Amino acid sequence: MATESSPSTRERSIGELFGELATETSTLVRQEVKLATTEMSEKASFVAKKSAWVLVGALMGVVSLMTFAAAIVLLLGRVLPLWESAVIVAAAVAVLSYSVVRAGLTALRHMELRPTETIASMQENKRWVRKQLQ
Repeated sequence: MATESSPSTRERSIGELFGELATETSTLVRQEVKLATTEMSEKASFVAKKSAWVLVGALMGVVSLMTFAAAIVLLLGRVLPLWESAVIVAAAVAVLSYSVVRAGLTALRHMELRPTETIASMQENKRWVRKQLQ
């Protein structure tokens, strides 16, 4: 009397293996999409924060220009001390705004926008799938 071996002891069929591979591949793709979404969200958040620094620096530059304009007006109508103080304040604001803008732009310039973790993970998954198909 021949008995069929149980599914745990017999070798799995090619159909079962491909079914398992399809299920695992589907799960893998979902996980990769989630990873890419998370990674890009983090990068977008970083860009938003550094862009805020650039905006602050630009606004400070506008204040600086307004102060210089006030200094010129005061220069024409007043004696030295009043406009001197306005020029000193304007110069200080200009230096500060330049520093803030430069720091923000430098940070943005060095940021990698590609989802590098997702790309590395997908390459690893590609190797795994190829190994499974051998």
